[in-house]
This record gives sequence, structure tokens and C-alpha cells, in this order.
Amino acid sequence: MNSAIRNFLRKRAHDMKPVVMVGKQGGDERVEKALDEALTSHELVKVRFQDFLDEVRPIAETLAASVGAEVVSVVGHVAILFRQNENPEEHVIHVPRTLGKR
Repeated sequence: MNSAIRNFLRKRAHDMKPVVMVGKQGGDERVEKALDEALTSHELVKVRFQDFLDEVRPIAETLAASVGAEVVSVVGHVAILFRQNENPEEHVIHVPRTLGKR
């Protein structure tokens, strides 16, 4: 993912509310399942960390890898993750082709 696509996705996620919360249990199976379902229906998801605040980026990267997503951005206690649906007819977020390759 190049920087132009990251900027596009960050702008799209700006007004979004966090959909998935990571609490005292960390990134366990329940969080992975909730994240997978959220990415399937929304493609772009904010994840809020309520604990493990000094490990936000490593946990976000681990969660992203486990569900086949990419970390777009980590700011404070919030991570933005993106995974586009395989079927083009089911895309929720349409990334302009002029932004380059993904």
C-alpha cells in the first residue's frame, strides 16, 4: 500500500467511530473474530485500545496479519485497518485507480 492510498483511507476513516475494542484480554480470538466480521462488512475499521497502550502498533500489526488486513495508521490508542473484499461487486471502499497500486 503506497502513501497516497494510506492518505485516502485515513481521510475516509476520520469521522468513523471505533468498531472493535481491545481490552484487558489483548488481541485474543474473540477480538480477531470481531475484527474479521467488521472488515468483511466495512472493509475499513477503527480499533480502539483500552489497555496495552504502550503496545498498540505491535498488537495492531499482529491482529492485521491474523485476519489478512493491513494497518493503515496508528494514532494514540486507535489503529485503522483495511482489508478489501475479494469480490469487486462487494467493495464498500472504492480506492481510485489513479492512486496507484495497492
